[in-house]
Amino acid sequence: MLERLKNTLVESFVSVIALGYLFAQGILHFAYAFTAPLAGWISSKEYFAITARTTSPGYWFRDSLLELARSFSLLLLGYVLLRWLYFKPAKETLEPPPDQTDDIRTADSV
Repeated sequence: MLERLKNTLVESFVSVIALGYLFAQGILHFAYAFTAPLAGWISSKEYFAITARTTSPGYWFRDSLLELARSFSLLLLGYVLLRWLYFKPAKETLEPPPDQTDDIRTADSV
């Protein structure tokens, strides 16, 4: 059953679109890992300015951990699907082409 699913996904190009989306999301979340702490710092600084507190929080690196985990899991899932779908040859349902060695021998003898 998995082989039929694999052949269907490879032949219909649905897997290519899904893999492209997975890899794009993985790269996007990797970029968010660098911007999320900065966005959190800016928003908390604005919050502390409104509430008139004297201490403002620092630059939080823990905000980037969630984005890095998302990026890693999406890229890993994309890699596993890529290996399963494309690195191992799918079984062909068509008959193999006829042996062409007979044609070569007859052409040489003419």
